[in-house]
Amino acid sequence: MGAIISYPRGGEIFGEEEATDYLYQVVTGSVRTYKVLNDGRRQIGGFYLPGDIFGLEFGDEHAFSAEPMTDTKVRVIKRRALHDLAERNPSIARELIFHTGVELRQMQKRMLLLIMSAQERVASFLLEVAERAPAQPAIDLAMSRQDIADYLGMTIETVSRTLTALEASAAIELQGSRHIVLRNRNTLNRLNG
Repeated sequence: MGAIISYPRGGEIFGEEEATDYLYQVVTGSVRTYKVLNDGRRQIGGFYLPGDIFGLEFGDEHAFSAEPMTDTKVRVIKRRALHDLAERNPSIARELIFHTGVELRQMQKRMLLLIMSAQERVASFLLEVAERAPAQPAIDLAMSRQDIADYLGMTIETVSRTLTALEASAAIELQGSRHIVLRNRNTLNRLNG
């Protein structure tokens, strides 16, 4: 169902306040949603990888913009057609409820970040990314450190210092700016609360 559309890195999939006529699923690549605040700061709403659905909103307009972080293919599904199908097919309705629940759970986790220290926030983020590839001892980040900072509500300098501190404590090993080996998940889990 839907059409697969290719988007170049840094292009726009949809903009804030555009109509919510479609639902999106990452086929290949990666997507971030974001909002530019009145003072010019950027807040990342979420990161989406292959298989993830985004654009699940109940209003008539998108609250965030969406752009690919890499060259990306996205399945674009007409929202009305999906709703009509869900009314006739309970398994589609259950799938939509599941993905809505996943998005809600992510937002609840993000709310907890507000009371966490810098190390706790970064550890939580690394575990969140690792959860998507649980069998791997290492993670390859599609996002930049600035993206991570904007997602966690921190400065890029604090993110970099925190990653260095986690490496010094032997919790992680930095192998380049985007390749991170999780050396001690127990330490990261303790920091995650």
